[in-house]
Amino acid sequence: MRQPVEVRIDLPARIAHAALHTAGHLIEAAGRAQGWVPAANNHFPGQARIEFTAPRPDARLDTPEGREEVTEALRTEVAEAIAQNLPVTRENDAEGRRIVYLAHLHSAPCGGTHVRRLGDLADVVLPTLKVKRGRVRVSYSATHRER
Repeated sequence: MRQPVEVRIDLPARIAHAALHTAGHLIEAAGRAQGWVPAANNHFPGQARIEFTAPRPDARLDTPEGREEVTEALRTEVAEAIAQNLPVTRENDAEGRRIVYLAHLHSAPCGGTHVRRLGDLADVVLPTLKVKRGRVRVSYSATHRER
């Protein structure tokens, strides 16, 4: 038997999650540009991070100064994409999977919530990355720009 269901969306929470989730895709794109391979992610507030493996040794990751240099390169790439206000779009592929696109920068199967344009992201913060057990961990935070 069918019964009606009442659905309520917590809009502030949804907007916060959309910013974190989209920023995670953007950071993944920046990490891929470094030659890294995504290994894990977490988009939850207060613990958001993207983890990568680096298939080639990268001496920059061996020192605090080198890690800061690489982090700054990621910050720059992320800031430039946000400044360009690139569109975030989606479509279903031939198998019915939802693919999310950050313009020409990134595409991935994803069922999460996202901002409409990268310019909607604000306060994207990337502390210096960490290397642990062979993984490059990029923690981050982000908010949705108020209009």
